[in-house]
Amino acid sequence: MSATLYQQIQQFYDASSGLWEQIWGEHMHHGYYGADGSQKKDRRQAQIDLIEEILNWAGVQTAENILDVGCGIGGSSLYLADKFNAKATGITLSPVQAARAAERAQEAGLSARTLFQVANAQAMPFADNSFDLVWSLESGEHMPDKTLFMQECYRVLKPGGTLIMVTWCHRPIAETPLTADEQKHLQDIYRVYCLPYVISLPEYEEIARQLPLNNIRTADWSQAVAPFWNVVIDSAFTPQAIFGLLQAGWTTIQGALSLGLMRRGYQRGLIRFGLLCGNK
Repeated sequence: MSATLYQQIQQFYDASSGLWEQIWGEHMHHGYYGADGSQKKDRRQAQIDLIEEILNWAGVQTAENILDVGCGIGGSSLYLADKFNAKATGITLSPVQAARAAERAQEAGLSARTLFQVANAQAMPFADNSFDLVWSLESGEHMPDKTLFMQECYRVLKPGGTLIMVTWCHRPIAETPLTADEQKHLQDIYRVYCLPYVISLPEYEEIARQLPLNNIRTADWSQAVAPFWNVVIDSAFTPQAIFGLLQAGWTTIQGALSLGLMRRGYQRGLIRFGLLCGNK
C-alpha cells in the first residue's frame, strides 16, 4: 500500500469516525432491509441485521478466534465476540478508530477478549493459521492489491476456518465492459471515499479459487442494502449532523455532499454489494 493512500485512508477515518458514531452509531457499514430492500426499520437495527444475515448466509454458528479486517470503531468485532463468546482482534489503519474501539470494548466489559491495533491488511502482523473466522465487512474496496489482501486473509485463516468478505463492487464486465460514463462515476466515488479501485464479484471469486479457498459461495445483495443510502442522506443534513460536519473538516464534508454518488450508483446497477465466503 502506497504511503500516500495509507495516509489518505487514515486521515479520512481519523476525521470522520467520531461524527459517524455520533450520528449513525458504532457500525460503519450498510444496513439490511430485506432481500428486496422493502423492509422499514431503524438504521442501527438494519446494520445489526446485516451482520446476522451474513452469518446465516455463510452458515457460521460458532467461532473461537475472530479477525475483523478493517474493524472501524469495533462494531462487528464486539458484536461477534459477544455473540460467540469468542476472542476477537480488529485491525484498522486509523489510530483514532483503534483507540475508540478499545474504549468501547472496555465500556462493554469485553477488554479481556478483544484487541484492536493499527495494521496494514496487506501485511498482517499475525502468524499463519491463527483465526477460525476472518471477517472483512466493507474493507476490501480500500485495498490497492485485491489479490494480496485475499492471500493475507487466507494465510492467517486456520485450516477448516471460514473467510467472509463483503465489499463494494462494480457490476460484472464479462459481457459488457464499463462505459466511459460508468468509469467516471466510479472515479468520483474513489476520489471522495479514498478508494484505489473496486472490481466485480466474479473477479473476487476467481481470486478466491486461486488461493485456493474451498466451498466458495457468492451473492449480490445490492437490492437488500441500497435503501441505506437514502437513510444516511436523510440524516446527514440535520442541525446536529451539519454542526459535526463543520467540525470534522473538508474531507468529511466532501463525503457527505457526495452521498448521492453511491445512491445513484446502486440505482443504475453500477455499484454492487458483493458477498463471498469459503473455507480453508
